[in-house]
Amino acid sequence: MGANMARRLKDCGYTVSVVSDVHAPSAEGLATELRAKHATTLAEVTAAADVIFTVVTDDAAQLGVFAESGDSLLVGAQGKIFVNCATITPSTHVEVERRAKAAGASSIEACMASSIPQARNGTLYLMCGGDAAVFERVKPILEKLSAALRFVGPTGSAAKVKALVNMVMNMNTAALAEGLGLGAALGLDLEMLREVFAQTGANSQVLKTDGEDMQNRAHDCYFSAAHAAKDSTIAWRLGQDVGLTLPLAEATKRQYDRMVELGLGHLDKSGIAELTFPGREGAARS
Repeated sequence: MGANMARRLKDCGYTVSVVSDVHAPSAEGLATELRAKHATTLAEVTAAADVIFTVVTDDAAQLGVFAESGDSLLVGAQGKIFVNCATITPSTHVEVERRAKAAGASSIEACMASSIPQARNGTLYLMCGGDAAVFERVKPILEKLSAALRFVGPTGSAAKVKALVNMVMNMNTAALAEGLGLGAALGLDLEMLREVFAQTGANSQVLKTDGEDMQNRAHDCYFSAAHAAKDSTIAWRLGQDVGLTLPLAEATKRQYDRMVELGLGHLDKSGIAELTFPGREGAARS
């Protein structure tokens, strides 16, 4: 995602001055492609750029790049703006903002919907939260990345919205996998079944993006099952925090947790069908 966002901004005339990644060969290749610096330390990133995008995997990684000691994006961060795009817990975005302010910098959250192709084409759906004035400063950049840009409120609010987006998306994915899996077990023509779904109340965006992949076991990764497990957990815990019982969210979380346990976390989220279709390895071990 981060690499394609960088490519998009380069195409739009912005100077991508520096890139970095925990997997150094990826960053080195991208730096060569974009004629940017490959930073081997976080402090080098901050030194070389005015606006820094972070796209990381989870809470620990986000707090790690904004560590309060040692190598960190916060070193020499006075006057810099951080745009943090990871799907993480709202409280982590709030903590990152606190740390950035303490270093004389600003930060906003820009939570992303859509996937890798949209990042390349500048058609992401971006949900942003934080200080409205900071958002306005980086809005021209964000508009180049997004076909739909929405400011939703104070820091943490965009992460809450994104958690709910992914919660519902993951539940829809799990439900579709069960519907198609049962259809297969009943001996139904799945091409026909998907066409019927598309014309009835069973239709969904997930049917368009994942239905054929589930049928054909084409689980090339655009959004991993491991990330679906993480994001489902974030939403489920938010429900616990406010005293709500969310049985569907919990069941979906458990399905994606099971994929990780079975060593299937690297598959696309559509791979949840491996737990529901008859004769597939995950279903046999369920």
